Parts: sequence; structure tokens; C-alpha cells
Amino acid sequence: MSDSGTRVSDAGGAPGSFGGGLAAIGHTPLVRLGALVPEGAAEVWVKLEGGNPTGSYKDRMAISLLTRALERGDVRPGDTVVEYTGGSTGTALALVAGVLGLEFTAVFSDAFSDSKRQAMEAFGATVLIEPSDGGMITTELAERMKQRARALAEPPGHFYADQFGSPDVRPGYAPIGGEIAEALAGDLDVFCAAVGTGGALMGSLDGLLRAGVDPEVVTVEPAESPLLTTGVGGAHHVEGVAVFPDPPFLDRSVLADVRVVSQDRAFEMCRRLARVEGVFGGGSTGLNVCAAIDLAVELGAGHRVVTISADTGLKYLGGDIYT
Repeated sequence: MSDSGTRVSDAGGAPGSFGGGLAAIGHTPLVRLGALVPEGAAEVWVKLEGGNPTGSYKDRMAISLLTRALERGDVRPGDTVVEYTGGSTGTALALVAGVLGLEFTAVFSDAFSDSKRQAMEAFGATVLIEPSDGGMITTELAERMKQRARALAEPPGHFYADQFGSPDVRPGYAPIGGEIAEALAGDLDVFCAAVGTGGALMGSLDGLLRAGVDPEVVTVEPAESPLLTTGVGGAHHVEGVAVFPDPPFLDRSVLADVRVVSQDRAFEMCRRLARVEGVFGGGSTGLNVCAAIDLAVELGAGHRVVTISADTGLKYLGGDIYT
């Protein structure tokens, strides 16, 4: 990759400097898959982000976004943070907002797992439901949720978190890359992950580059909504990815490839991961690992592929994956 310095954002803050559950954000395990990786293939390593307090890597983003907003005076204790969300970001924002003395209102939808609604409410969020068309995730639904959230954030004392545009999002994920580089002593060949906004992929790459590691970068999307490969979206059930035709944080110039995996194959991989490897994740984890194993087979022994389990499978027990 050329001119890596142009792709690096400032590093996120250190969660360990905060009290309560915020001190537990980050430093998640990195594990090597065993039985699911064919003999003669490259090593496949998975960063288990379900180990964060709300069970998702969104905790990293939420603490970066809200602490920086407080430092600038964009939001003040007692104000209400507003965001539209499929649940993982909302749960993370609810956690961080509560600890920092803020209120949180989420615009959510019945297209997403109801356990995510329950989790947001458990952390003190007010959750408003935007109805879907038959439980399907579509770009039209995302636009309605966005407009509702923006309107709610207009009155004084309200703050639109803007997880899809805030410059504070990408730095929050940079520690993922740093932790991977440290755990593997900088020895990896490919970093692979699906994208929603692209913030986690690009932020993790920032951290890797800052640690002197410059892997090939591959992203993956569900075959039912191949926005990056064809420009044509579609309804699907893989929460958190393949919603934006142009993911706001994604720099396509860094991508070596975009892989396409069907949601059925991804969900079957989720079940196999849980039963065979003890890795319990959601639909995007299934996408990531399918692509990572495919890449490992192509690369062969003597190489390393690293991917991410974005959150815990506990968030999806009421959905399509584990039923």
C-alpha cells in the first residue's frame, strides 16, 4: 500500500482511564481457529470483540465519540444524545452516556433483534421503534430512521451522535489494530472484515499502520445486498452491514478485494463456530470468518489472516441465526 500516512487518524482515548464499566472497554482476546480451517491453509485469527462490556466493538466508538464531544462542549451533562441504530451502537451509547451523566434516545426498528432493544433499555435508553417491511433491513428503512433521529436531536439540550459521519468514530477503533499488531508481533498478511459505515475497518487499519503493520485489506458483503461489488442493494438479515451504497468512512483505495458471501452460508458458519470453535458471534462474524477461511485456503500455509467477531451471539438469540 502506498502513502499509508494519508490514511491514519488520531488514536482513540484510553478507556482504562475511566471508571465503572468503561474501564473494561478494549483489550479483547485474539484467538486462532482450529478445526474449521482446512489443513494446509493459512492461519485464521479472530478478534473477539464480544468481550467488551455491552458485547460489541461499538463500545470503543461510543466512548471516543461522547468523551470528545464533552471535551469540546458539544454536549453537556444532563443533555440527551440521539442516534438511529440497529442496536449494538445504541447499547454502547446507552452504556457510555449513563456513566457520563447523559440521557440517550435510540431510534430502532423491528427489523433488528428484540434482545438489542432490551439491552438498550437495560442501560437506561429510551427506545423508539420505526416499523420495517416484514422485518427486512433496507436502505429505505435506514433513511426513515435517520430522518426521525435528526428531527429528535434538533431541540436545545439534544445532541445527534452521528455514528455515520462524526470524525470521532474512526479513532475509536484504532486500538483494535494496535492490539492485533501487539498480539501477533506484527506478523499478519491479510486483514478482513465486513463494513457498515466502514469505521471499524478503517480505524483498525489506522492502528495497524501506526504499529508498522501494512496488511492487504479485504472486505466482505452479503450476496443479498452486494452494494460494493455491483452498486445494487437488497433486503437481507445480516445486521450492521450492507446498508450504505457508499459507506461514509470507507476508503475503497485501500481494498485489495471485496468478497461476497450468502447470508445462509454466513449464518451456518455462526452455528459451526459456536459448536466447533466456541466462538459465539452474530451474522457479520459469519461473513467475516467465511471470507477469512476462503482467503486462508488461497494463501496457503505460512501466512496469517485476521478478522473480527464484532459482537456476541447473545444479541441474536431471538433472530434468524440460532433459531
